[in-house]
Amino acid sequence: MAERFDCHYCKESLFGRKYVLREENPYCVMCYENLYSNTCEECKMSIGCSSRDLSYKDRHWHDDCFHCFKCSCSLVAKPFSTKDDQLLCTECFSNEYSSKCHECKKTIMPGSKKMEHKGNSWHETCFTCQRCQQPIGTKNFIHKDNSNYCVPCYEKQFAMQCIQCKKPITTGGVTYRDQPWHKDCFLCTGCKQQLSGQRFTSRDDLAYCLNCFCNLYSKKCASCTTPISGLGGSKYILFEERQWHNNCFNCKKCSISLVGRGFLMARDEIICPECGKDV
Repeated sequence: MAERFDCHYCKESLFGRKYVLREENPYCVMCYENLYSNTCEECKMSIGCSSRDLSYKDRHWHDDCFHCFKCSCSLVAKPFSTKDDQLLCTECFSNEYSSKCHECKKTIMPGSKKMEHKGNSWHETCFTCQRCQQPIGTKNFIHKDNSNYCVPCYEKQFAMQCIQCKKPITTGGVTYRDQPWHKDCFLCTGCKQQLSGQRFTSRDDLAYCLNCFCNLYSKKCASCTTPISGLGGSKYILFEERQWHNNCFNCKKCSISLVGRGFLMARDEIICPECGKDV
């Protein structure tokens, strides 16, 4: 007696008929499709054994149903993207959702390199210096008046030049007599120390720190011989072409302050009237 070869589900004989094996069990085509076939996402029909089942993230399609949601072109064996569960060919996805180049207004295709700055995007080849037209790439640049400039071109076109070294001032700087200076170039004429951030004065259009100016040009106190600057409201006494600091204008004998008081001269020394009685 011949061994039976029946469908595992309906028990109908499979001799002379097409069948499908699943987990080593044979099924007639009808039973297999009813039990195990997937439903197409597009047409909602069963994907039978005679059709190729295309799947993506647990979703299934017939060959003919696997197409772009926008232009309906076939996506079989082609790259595609998804948006809100809809299949889109690369071109439609790019036109609909990809960034547009700020320069040429064309789509920046997925996977291609793009440059971004303050919410705008460029093709790498479109991201160029407004002045020299060379690609900026990953180099430093400056954005001005809706255009991008490489640093050398920006400095040549827009940056002020230091009156001392003639080089561009890119950050900070000092203005003196309506002329721009680098902080490192704005120095005391005497000691060559930086004047930025400290008090200074000038003579013959040359800038000096207070120490140098006093040492070079101020009169000396007749008592302590140090300079009398007269700057910043400091007070001094002047008498017969001689000068004293206020706190140095004292009686030579008793050291009492003579500011605002009468005094006498004795052999080029100042003394108070009381001490003058003994002279």
